[in-house]
Amino acid sequence: MASPVLTRRTSVRRKKGGAPAWIVTFADLATLLLTFFILLLSFAEMDAEKYRAMAQSMAVAFGSANVVGEDVGGSPLTLIESDTVSLPEPPDTPRDEAEFIDDRGAAPDVTRIPEGIVELSSRLINELEQQVANESLSINYDQQQVVIRFSEQATFNSGEAEIKPPMLPIIDRVVDVLSRCSGDIIVAGYTDDVPITSSRFRSNWDLSAARAVSVVHELVLNRQIPAERVIAAGRAETQPLAPNTNPDNRALNRRVEIAIREPECDDSMPTRELPVEVLP
Repeated sequence: MASPVLTRRTSVRRKKGGAPAWIVTFADLATLLLTFFILLLSFAEMDAEKYRAMAQSMAVAFGSANVVGEDVGGSPLTLIESDTVSLPEPPDTPRDEAEFIDDRGAAPDVTRIPEGIVELSSRLINELEQQVANESLSINYDQQQVVIRFSEQATFNSGEAEIKPPMLPIIDRVVDVLSRCSGDIIVAGYTDDVPITSSRFRSNWDLSAARAVSVVHELVLNRQIPAERVIAAGRAETQPLAPNTNPDNRALNRRVEIAIREPECDDSMPTRELPVEVLP
């Protein structure tokens, strides 16, 4: 009898295929990071204007002339000025709730000269241009009046009140201009502070008043200017233009002024624009 053959069955174990163990941890980490950034994005608000400003700044930094805008379908945003950044527009706010802050400084005060004063000054300059140029007289104005200032040297001899003959035609031209304009006229004489020695005038007050009266006579002589418009005043050494400290200043202070208060002129005489000295 044959002996049984015992057959030994050997089982072979096969290894199962799959990813390594560390990949699970990596996948969990990536998922957590993705969730974190999605959460941040959900709290963020996209500001298109800020995006454009940032894109423009980056383009300038990299030397590019065009930037691709996010919301314009890839069309280029041309840089008009590389140093200009567009600011976002303010949100719509009811007018009664809006707050406006004016950070501009206070506007400087502007001196407005009445039209009549400018008109009369221009006419006098136009008529007496040569005398103004050679400093025989000057024409000045402020907000209330126009002042014609005659120097003593051109108008009077020292210590006298008679007007020099060459000045009489000039005063006639002044009369012609003033007769076409309204306004009270004040003629004032001034001297320096040196006491006068004269058998005719007791003081500088007498001299200054006499000189003012001489000019008034010429203004009203031909009756083109009504006498009731004119006032004569002697003011001696008061109201000097410069301190009486040297001969030049004293000569400047010896003068006669014709002041026309609040003038109004008609359009019967043409004028032209000329520079006029404003009273200090």
